[in-house]
Amino acid sequence: MSMINAFDPKATNGVGAREQAMIARRQKLLGPAYRLFYANPVHLVRGEGVWLYDPDGNAYLDVYNNVASVGHCHPHVVAALSRQASVLNTHTRYLNPVILDYAEKLLGHFPEELSHVMFTCTGSEANDLAYRVARSFTGGEGFIVTRLAYHGVTVAISEMSPSLGQHITLGKNVRTVPAPDLYRGGEGVAERFAADVRAAIVDLEASGLRPAALLVDTIFSSDGVFADPAGFLAPAVAAIREAGGLFIADEVQPGFGRTGEAMWGFQRHGLVPDIVTMGKPMGNGHPIAAMVSQPHILQRFGEATRYFNTFGGNPVSCAVGQAVLEVIEGEGLLRNAHDTGAVLRDGLRDLAKRHALIGDVRGAGLFVGVELVTDRARRTPASAETARLVNGLRERRVLISAAGPDANVLKIRPPLVFRPEHAERFLEAMEAVLREVSPA
Repeated sequence: MSMINAFDPKATNGVGAREQAMIARRQKLLGPAYRLFYANPVHLVRGEGVWLYDPDGNAYLDVYNNVASVGHCHPHVVAALSRQASVLNTHTRYLNPVILDYAEKLLGHFPEELSHVMFTCTGSEANDLAYRVARSFTGGEGFIVTRLAYHGVTVAISEMSPSLGQHITLGKNVRTVPAPDLYRGGEGVAERFAADVRAAIVDLEASGLRPAALLVDTIFSSDGVFADPAGFLAPAVAAIREAGGLFIADEVQPGFGRTGEAMWGFQRHGLVPDIVTMGKPMGNGHPIAAMVSQPHILQRFGEATRYFNTFGGNPVSCAVGQAVLEVIEGEGLLRNAHDTGAVLRDGLRDLAKRHALIGDVRGAGLFVGVELVTDRARRTPASAETARLVNGLRERRVLISAAGPDANVLKIRPPLVFRPEHAERFLEAMEAVLREVSPA
């Protein structure tokens, strides 16, 4: 699978001369592995709240970037970063209260069973650490992920991230299962997903591999955004635990209030994971990530392993993380994600009544998937139309992207400060582009 919504440097029609020059510099300086979004890449120089600005002062509505979870350049977060950077920044081998204050505040948002936290810089590192801890605790090495999962870019984690594309070879210790797709599979999602996990366990054991963990992004974002019915994960988690493995909840994308119903995606399923990983949104763009674990699981790893991450848990990062939590709490962003998310999904379902291209609207809070199809009865993926819609929105200065195995699911996850008036702006642009892409 080629990268979704990628710029093709061989097709530069519509790209301004200034941006073409920057693209040439990127290729010369950064090499061929990086990618840009959109047929006409966006050139950004400033951000504020839900808005991003190009060099000419044009404002783009950001309906995609969960990284800036509490809004681009939030003043409270910027102030915390600047204040701590002017005082001290060092590593975790010295005593310092900032990491402890943040750890207490962060763990206060978790079930009491999850009471140890270890800090890293990226979600990839957090998942890699969880991988090591799970293997240490279980004595197993087999991992189960969904068919189009993305969990990170370290060697071990990239080998369980099939969404990275055809040039990534899954690890011999990795088995994939279909995503829990209510739209295409119908009722019985929980039973099907659990059955698929059990089949993967059997296959691992037949290869002489003891199961170590089921690792899932609890909103299944790369697979196409699957949130319902709430609770469907529980039978699959029971299955991996019966086999002696752990449940690792990857909350990098659904965490920090994104789903609008709870702080973490796993809470929608009535579960307490063995390990939770998080990243991106916890620093509002600053590189901080973490792994939270039940203490008895981490104990064996800690007794046998000396773990050190030079920048993971540094005082500046922890001050930033604390500020992000203060904003989420102080501005009522969990409630806003719930309420504005409902406005957004209702508006999209209203559009679906007038535009047959929209086959399904799904998600939770401010994480929404819209599946586009050319035939509703057959549910034929509208991949080309999705690309045209994403790029059409970009031309109207509205930024989203796509996901799913056929790149036909709009991936909508704006900053948590996205309000109903922003949703209305997005919906107006969406309808205008829908008329162009698929006239009634």
